[in-house]
Amino acid sequence: MSRTTGSGAGIKIGIAVLILCLCLTYFQTWKKDLMRQFVYPLQYDYMVRQYAHADGVDPALVAAVILAESKFNETAASHRGARGLMQIMPETGTWIAEKMKWRDFTPAQLADVRTNIRMGTWYLAYLLKVYQGNTVLALAAYNAGRGTVDGWRETYGWPKDFSKIEEIPFSETREYVKMVLLNEQQYKALYDF
Repeated sequence: MSRTTGSGAGIKIGIAVLILCLCLTYFQTWKKDLMRQFVYPLQYDYMVRQYAHADGVDPALVAAVILAESKFNETAASHRGARGLMQIMPETGTWIAEKMKWRDFTPAQLADVRTNIRMGTWYLAYLLKVYQGNTVLALAAYNAGRGTVDGWRETYGWPKDFSKIEEIPFSETREYVKMVLLNEQQYKALYDF
């Protein structure tokens, strides 16, 4: 009699464990979907991947910059005049267009999603090359400007492999770099990059 009772209890425990495992798996899938939809969206996925691949940049990093800059709002504009998904200043856009040998560029084109992602990704790749693959310095330059970051490097004696985010003197830039790097990790975890 005790064998049957013990066996029945074992089956009930096994079923309970199975149901718990299924619930946890469902919750993890549901949680991932919610994170993708509301916290880490990836609009314009094809363009992000296409231009990132063309310029040799991690698409997760491009998506992370877009999220930090505009939260994928294509009509975003800053009070200083930066425009579009990747928040490119008109002067920077003109400079990028010259470097890319883009004819007939006008700053109004920065409102175009394709143009903005293309130029912003090219610029991010350019900064990564300038700073020899140092993502912290490249992101700081994307936010504060290359001249500013070069000045910090000279003033504070930062090496090529600088990684001490807490030493970035502008709090806005410091927080920006942290946020983009966190976003990049999340995009890598949530999407197939």
